[in-house]
Amino acid sequence: MKIRNSNIIFTLILILVLALSFIPTNSFAQSSSNDTVRMQAIIYQGDTIPMSVLTNVYIKAILTEEQKKAIAKYNRLRNAVYVTYPYARKAGMLMNEMNIDLRKINEKKDKKKYIHSREKELRKEFTTPLTNLSVYQGKVLMKLINRETGNNCYEIIKEYRGGLTAGLYETVAFFFSTSLKQPYNPRQDDVLIERFVNEVQRLYGYTDIAKSRSL
Repeated sequence: MKIRNSNIIFTLILILVLALSFIPTNSFAQSSSNDTVRMQAIIYQGDTIPMSVLTNVYIKAILTEEQKKAIAKYNRLRNAVYVTYPYARKAGMLMNEMNIDLRKINEKKDKKKYIHSREKELRKEFTTPLTNLSVYQGKVLMKLINRETGNNCYEIIKEYRGGLTAGLYETVAFFFSTSLKQPYNPRQDDVLIERFVNEVQRLYGYTDIAKSRSL
C-alpha cells in the first residue's frame, strides 16, 4: 500500500517536471511584469524621484461666538472703508482746491460768496449718496476726511462756516454717539482703517492726495 502511494506521488512529480519544462521562459518574464506598478516621477538634480499627487484634506473648525463677532466687526469696518473712502478722497481734493482759491481772494465778502457757491456744488453732488450712509459709515467717513485733509470735521466747518455752526454740528454728532473732533491715528487706533485704505488704493489705482499733488 505504501509502495503504491509512493509510485503515485513519484508519477505526479514526474508529470509536473515534464510540464514545466515545456513552458517558454519568456512567459515567466511576462507574468512578472504584471507585478510592476507604474507611477509618475520627477527628475530633480539628475535623480529620478517617484511623485504622486495627494488628495485634498479639508479641515473644518467650529468658530466660537467671540470669533464670529470679531470677524463680523472686521468685515463691517472693511465694508465701511470701501464705501466711504471715494467720498473722503473727493472731499479732500475739493477742500484743497478751495483753500488754494481762497488764498487768492482778499475781500472777506468775496470769500463768503465763493464758499457759498462751492457749498451748493458740494450739496448737489454729495447729499444723496451721503444720506444713504449708516451712522457707523458716517463715523468712518469723518475719520477718512481727517486723513485726506489733515483736519477733523469740526475744524473744517469752523473754518468755512464759523464757530457757531461748527458747535451746532458737533452737538448733533454727539446725539449719534460720535464727534466731529475725532482724530485719525494710522499707527494706533486706526491701523485697520489704514490697511483697508491701502487695499482700496491698490484696487482702484489711487494715490494719497499729497502724493498726487507732487506728481
